[in-house]
Amino acid sequence: MNREEIRKYLISPDSSLKVAMRTMNGVSGKVLFVTDDSGRLLGSVTDGDIRRAILNGIAFEHPVSEMMFKSPRSVRISDRDHEEKARRLVSDSRIYVIPVLDDKGSVVDILFWRDFFEVHPHETAPAEQLSNKVVIMAGGKGERLDPFTKILPKPLIPIGEKTIVEKIMDNFNKRGFFDFTLTLNYKKEIIKMYLKENQFPYNVDWLEEETYLGTAGSLGLFRGKIKQTFFVSNCDVILESDFKNILLWHKGEKAIATLIGCHKEMVVPYGTLEVSEGQLKSISEKPTFDMIINTGVYIFEPEVLDLIGKDERLDMDQLLGRIMAKGKVSVYPVCDGWFDIGQWKEYKDSLYMLQDDKK
Repeated sequence: MNREEIRKYLISPDSSLKVAMRTMNGVSGKVLFVTDDSGRLLGSVTDGDIRRAILNGIAFEHPVSEMMFKSPRSVRISDRDHEEKARRLVSDSRIYVIPVLDDKGSVVDILFWRDFFEVHPHETAPAEQLSNKVVIMAGGKGERLDPFTKILPKPLIPIGEKTIVEKIMDNFNKRGFFDFTLTLNYKKEIIKMYLKENQFPYNVDWLEEETYLGTAGSLGLFRGKIKQTFFVSNCDVILESDFKNILLWHKGEKAIATLIGCHKEMVVPYGTLEVSEGQLKSISEKPTFDMIINTGVYIFEPEVLDLIGKDERLDMDQLLGRIMAKGKVSVYPVCDGWFDIGQWKEYKDSLYMLQDDKK
């Protein structure tokens, strides 16, 4: 790896959590190496470290030096067999990225598991099928995309050569999920015809609402039909994440529901005023706020379905309130890979990022 590529993986100890998130979005391996001004290795920061920091309420301005792992595994380039040592590290542990250091402890190269293996020795084969159902809420009118949705239902809006709903299913299928059910209402005959006329490399079925049941009420149609943990996804969001690992994390949390959240930087397009007793205390021009927003993708245990009445009109925030009163609701934060297709600006901004030929 050349020096320019190596620098993409390096971050200073004074860099903020937010800077680490942005930097990590641009590299593979989901790890950064914390170095001093001379390039000497001080620690490492993984996406898991960032996730734990967010869940623990650490501010986005917090320096990475206080959340980094201070003893990352590495090899020395002066060792004649340093590549073989790196290969053994990968083989014997769940290490994916290994820094190569010179005699001063500075990072001079970076090795990846794929430099030694076609499949990581500790990873389950991606072809493994997972029987957990994925429910896609596809019955809404898509009013935010009006007038497009006056003609075409939201699930069938194109993203490159595929529809939104296919993109959603493909992302899950890459991780081994193959059982999909859509809840339908608005323009359901068009969607049903599309599903019947196309062949997919996974199972696709649907259930129909007799009346509009809100953003969560149609889940009541599955009462007694789902016996294990399942995913729910809105049909106007695309999330490119490792759903299998998120499922394992949900199980480890012993939660009855998990929301997948994503960091979002919100810019207020106005000067905001702090006022006290009619007097201006301060003014902030176009301030920026960091938030964890709801991606519209969830994991539920089957018992959640018992909280929904038959043919009850219910929105997701109401359902989540009922779930919180019953048991644990976790949040799994991600840093990137979330696209909100439900609004025109976001839809247009997402077209390039989600093209079929863009890898």
